[in-house]
Amino acid sequence: MPPRRNFGTTWWGRAWVEALEQRAKLDPNRLPRGRTYARKGTVSELHVGVGAVSARVHGSRPQPYKVTITMRTFTDGEWDKLLGVAGTQLGHAAALLDGELPGALTEQAREAGVDLLPGPGDLRPRCSCPDSANPCKHVAAVYYLVADEVDRDPFTLFLLRGRPRTDVLAELRARRSPTRGEKPKLPKPVDDGLTPRAAYARRPGAIPALPPPPRVPGPPAVLDLDPPPATGWTAAALTTLAADAAALARDLLAGGPTAAELTFEEDLARRAAGRTSTEITALATAAKLPPRDLARWAEAWREAGRGGLAVVRESWQPGPGPLREAESVLADAGLPGKPKTWRNRLTQGDLQLRYGRDARWYRFVREGTASSRDTQWRLDGPPSASPLDLVY
Repeated sequence: MPPRRNFGTTWWGRAWVEALEQRAKLDPNRLPRGRTYARKGTVSELHVGVGAVSARVHGSRPQPYKVTITMRTFTDGEWDKLLGVAGTQLGHAAALLDGELPGALTEQAREAGVDLLPGPGDLRPRCSCPDSANPCKHVAAVYYLVADEVDRDPFTLFLLRGRPRTDVLAELRARRSPTRGEKPKLPKPVDDGLTPRAAYARRPGAIPALPPPPRVPGPPAVLDLDPPPATGWTAAALTTLAADAAALARDLLAGGPTAAELTFEEDLARRAAGRTSTEITALATAAKLPPRDLARWAEAWREAGRGGLAVVRESWQPGPGPLREAESVLADAGLPGKPKTWRNRLTQGDLQLRYGRDARWYRFVREGTASSRDTQWRLDGPPSASPLDLVY
C-alpha cells in the first residue's frame, strides 16, 4: 500500500492546515472530501497571488471546474503592526531573511491582531461547480494544495495577506537601518518587573483554553537496550506498544472511542491503519485473517473510522425512506445504467452508495471490471448525511 499523502511538511505548512481545520470555521464535513481530491491529483494550474488563489479541479464532468479563493488582505495600519512585531527582535528578521518563519513571530502577530493564518471570514471561495456548500470539495482540495506552496515558501502567507516577499523584506531592512542624519536609537531601559506585593495584588487573568489535540501522535522514546531475554519482550515490541498507546491517547483527546469500546475487529483495523503493507500482512497472519481483507479494513478505518469499517464488513436492511432518496439522487446524476438496490447498497455503474447504521452514506468505487471475479469496492472518502454530497 503506497504511503498516505500528507499536507504540511514544515511547521508553517502544518499551521496552515490546522488553521483551515480548526480556526477558519469551515464545514468539517467538506474538508475530508477535499483532502481526498487533493491526494488524487485532481488540482491543476494552481496559482497563488496577492490576496488570491486560482486553480482548476477535475471533478465528475469532462471540463475541470474553475476555483478562485480570495483572502482578506491587511490594511496599511495592520501591516505596520505586523512589520513592527517582525522588526522588534533581530532573530525574527534574520529568520525571515533566511526563508524561515519563526513560530514566536506568528504567535506575537496573532496577539497583536494581525494573524497571518486564516480565521473566520478571511477566506472567500468561488467554484464553477453546482454545489453551493462552503467549501465544496473542489475548493477544499485547493485549500490543502496551498499547504504545499506554504511549505516551499512561508512568504506565501504574507502574499495572501497582500504583500510579496520583496516588499516585506525591503520594509524590514528599512526599519532596521537609520535614515541619513538620524542617530541610532538607544535600547530601551530594562524593565525591573513587579515587586512581590504588586504581583500578589494583581487580579489573575482568565485560564487559557486548552490547545487542540495534535494532528498525529508523537513518537515514543527509543530504548537503548532490549529487556532481559527471560521476559520474552524486545525493544521493538515495546516501542510498537508505546506508539499504539500514544495513538489511542490522541484519538481519545480528539473525542474518539476508548480501547474498551472497540471490538476486536475495530481495534485490529485501527492498528492496521497506521502500518505499512508489510506490517499489515504480519498483523493479519497473527490474527488469522487474509491480508487483503485487513488492508481493506485499514483503508476504511483511515477514511471513515468505525462507521466506514461497519459498512465494509456488513450489510443490513434499512427502511425504504433513505433508499428512495439515494435512488432519486442517482437518477438525476446522469450516470450510465440503472441503479440496483440490495439491502443497504445502491449500485450504478462503477459507483456504489452504502447506507450505514449511523444514518450516514458512504461512497464506494469499483476496482476492476464489472465482469471480473476479482472486482472489489473501495471506500472513497468520508461519509455524508446526504447522498447528494457523494455523487456530485
